[in-house]
Amino acid sequence: MKRRSTAALWLALGCATPGLALAADEPKAEAGWVSLFDGKTLGGWVSMPMGKQQSNWEVKDGVLEGSGGQSMLYSPRGDYQNFKYRAEIKINDKGNSGMYVRTPKEATFMNGYEIQVNSSHTDPIRTGSLYTLVHLEKSVVPPDTWFTQEIEVKDVNYRGKMVTKFRISVNGELLYEYLDHDMLWKTGHFAFQQHDPGSRVSIRKVEVMELPPTRAAESAKPAQLKIRTAPVDATIKVEPKK
Repeated sequence: MKRRSTAALWLALGCATPGLALAADEPKAEAGWVSLFDGKTLGGWVSMPMGKQQSNWEVKDGVLEGSGGQSMLYSPRGDYQNFKYRAEIKINDKGNSGMYVRTPKEATFMNGYEIQVNSSHTDPIRTGSLYTLVHLEKSVVPPDTWFTQEIEVKDVNYRGKMVTKFRISVNGELLYEYLDHDMLWKTGHFAFQQHDPGSRVSIRKVEVMELPPTRAAESAKPAQLKIRTAPVDATIKVEPKK
């Protein structure tokens, strides 16, 4: 009689070895999405404080937290163009933060596109707003509550002109679409904002799904319409009066 392996025997009995159980229980990454935060370290993310202000970005119990003075935390790569980008995030009561896309790595809040994270700060521009471009003044999530904010950004041909298209969602619900006809920022980093000493932002999941690159600008030109006409006989025939 052939002997069955120990692992096969345990599986037949409805059990599993510790190693097999771990493999079965490991979460699988959603197709197409790449994690930018390992839950343990900053992993290449770079903090840039504003002037001499003291800020703090640290990982505690699997959560990335920002506190203290004004600063920005930039992703390792800075060449993102077309993508879906999302984070599970939480902001404290009276706190303020932002998710930046296509932003250069500089110690300023002024560059790149900022998607607001703010439930109850004195700034009336709330979570989901595309700062300076689309402003929402009604809070979509209460403070101190985890939520997922997703941003889709891609350059598209709109009526013969290249524009940057945004789709902003919170907890899977689309808030709005927006077309930036000026295409203010072409590529850049992702970043998180630490707004002020009274703000504390918490992040526990950061993911990106890169989308195909934008086609060459020439393809945005509208096609010329060619109209073919049959020759017209312009001769006027005058019939004699009877």
